[in-house]
Amino acid sequence: MTRSENIYLVGLMGAGKTTIGRQLARALKLPFYDSDKAIEERTGVDIPTIFEFEGEEGFRDREQKMIQQLTQMEGIVLATGGGAILREENRRLLKENGFIVYLQCSVERILERTRRDTQRPLLKTDNPRDRIESLFAQREPLYLSCADFKIDTGVMQSKEVVSHILEEYNSVNR
Repeated sequence: MTRSENIYLVGLMGAGKTTIGRQLARALKLPFYDSDKAIEERTGVDIPTIFEFEGEEGFRDREQKMIQQLTQMEGIVLATGGGAILREENRRLLKENGFIVYLQCSVERILERTRRDTQRPLLKTDNPRDRIESLFAQREPLYLSCADFKIDTGVMQSKEVVSHILEEYNSVNR
């Protein structure tokens, strides 16, 4: 990792990227961005609608353009979408421009956190557990391949997670 003021959060849906990201940004007095929210603001429609009309591939194209723009900024905290790391170009941009934190979380906790969420197109399935397990198996090696730091968000309060991330970030950015 190169010295950077940027912190990028990666991990599955429900791992806490937005929650932790907002708290980190507040602690560091940096602007916070959520790549999914930025896409919604740019297009004027929500992610499920993009999935419905353009499919996952269309969404991933939009996501890649947004990651490209956001990684050119300096001094930000960015929560990426759970699948942003699927594309090699996104992984490269994140690695080159910031400190990447993998927010790891058990399938059990993710199911708990997402069970009432209707805004997750990838969970519109008869068996959300199977889908999350499948996504975890597919994506975890990619998260690990680009992460500078990994922390389990399913076993501690967000405040504690933020504290551990700040400790690691500060030790790397001295």
